[in-house]
Amino acid sequence: MSLQPVYITQTSTFFPNEPVMNDDMEHYLGFINNTPSKSKAIVLRNNGIKRRFYALNKERKATHTNAEMTALAIRGLFKTPEELKSLRLLSCGTSSPDQMMPSHAVMTHGFLPETEAIEVVSPAGVCCAGMHAFKYAFMAVRTGEVENAVSTGSERLAISLMSENFEEEAQKLKELSNDPYIGFEKEFLRWMLSDGASAFLLSSKPNEKGISLRVEWIEGFSYANHLEACMYMGAEKLKDGSIKGYRDFSPHDILAQSLLTIKQDVKLLSKYIIPLGGDGLKKVLEKHNLKSEEVDYFLPHMSSEFFKDKIYNRLIENGTPIPYDKWFVNLSQVGNVGAASVYLMVDELFKSGKLKEGNKILLLVPESSRFSYMYALLTVV
Repeated sequence: MSLQPVYITQTSTFFPNEPVMNDDMEHYLGFINNTPSKSKAIVLRNNGIKRRFYALNKERKATHTNAEMTALAIRGLFKTPEELKSLRLLSCGTSSPDQMMPSHAVMTHGFLPETEAIEVVSPAGVCCAGMHAFKYAFMAVRTGEVENAVSTGSERLAISLMSENFEEEAQKLKELSNDPYIGFEKEFLRWMLSDGASAFLLSSKPNEKGISLRVEWIEGFSYANHLEACMYMGAEKLKDGSIKGYRDFSPHDILAQSLLTIKQDVKLLSKYIIPLGGDGLKKVLEKHNLKSEEVDYFLPHMSSEFFKDKIYNRLIENGTPIPYDKWFVNLSQVGNVGAASVYLMVDELFKSGKLKEGNKILLLVPESSRFSYMYALLTVV
């Protein structure tokens, strides 16, 4: 089998509504137990996020579904409905589908009636889901299965961060003590996450005019065989580190324990997320005989700027240093958009006017749910 080159020829992003600044967050998400958060100021000071986007209005009503946002991002890749009709494969990654069934990608396809009957796939996961979608599309074009494909990363998380989702637990805590605050592992992520969607158009041919990004390789690692879950939703973590899924709880307990909200084991996150990500990066650079000094742009997905210096120092310790002037991140302006975050960075860089032929772009996406990592290398052509 002869392998085809693969190029990102177009990128697109869709954000719902106007950006939400730090002071306005609780006006959208609500006050748990009608009380300002104890953790908000601390988390925001550490994560460096200045604004984010919510698929909610100020009346706290939903304005978009995840599938709608994803379809709007896809439409941004094509100039005309006729161009959209040429699409041959759709691969959509998210950690926050609008429903359990049907899958996120087929729901997105439902908002694209101009397309034909094509292959559609929905990789599961959290932050790495967007990269898994990217890799599936890349492999399909690479092997000649299709001549073009679209991959996406998207999230609609604000709806699950609204105060209503925590109220029953807060009331239960109020009955038991005079300190009815939701645990930090649950409230921590309320001040981190953002909504939005982004998409890549992949082709076996580069653009005739303007730049394209040749996809050199995409690699991934999971450490779930050695480590317990760190971030989880629709479940509770037990004392032995195992996960008990929501299906094994009563409907009452699902509400009383806020099981449908996202939770993070912050201590586990701090211990492992940087060392494992750095080790994985060293492995892929060695495998592909790439020296870190050859990288022109480094796009690391970070949930918080708290990790920036730690990533930088770990790369130095591993003998793979990348100076800050090669980093390209936009966390402060868009927030943590999970599976879409790396797409958002690529999209902004692609359209920045900074790229020159031959530039090498290194992507790093960590996923703390049970410690998975994805890496990719793009070359400007």
